Amino acid sequence: MAGEAALRLATDAGAGSILAVAIIAAVLVATTAVLPVTAVLVAHRQASSAADASALAAADAAVGIQPGAPCVLADAVAVENGATVDGCRLDGVVATVTTTVAVATFRLSATATAGPPGMADGSSAGPSSPTGD
Repeated sequence: MAGEAALRLATDAGAGSILAVAIIAAVLVATTAVLPVTAVLVAHRQASSAADASALAAADAAVGIQPGAPCVLADAVAVENGATVDGCRLDGVVATVTTTVAVATFRLSATATAGPPGMADGSSAGPSSPTGD
């Protein structure tokens, strides 16, 4: 009986170490799988933020708030935000800018439109009053 208990203890030696190594390996595999997805999500937010800021800068220049050419200003703002401008279109004082951010083998794009209130949605009518007058 005592010999049987001693034999059982001897065969279980090191089982905790193997379990610890298995848990560490599982965490490393999960981290390796999640990091690329996180990088792509961050790059998409970066492209979106750059498009928003670039469109606002271009609209400011189109209205005359900022000096300079609208699309040149949009390009400068995009570069400062780590993106490149793929398209810049002006429709009067409404600017639509498309930016791209590259991460690994992906190119993520975002488009933003900016202009005076009531005009950035593409309508040509001026701002409406809250009472409908």
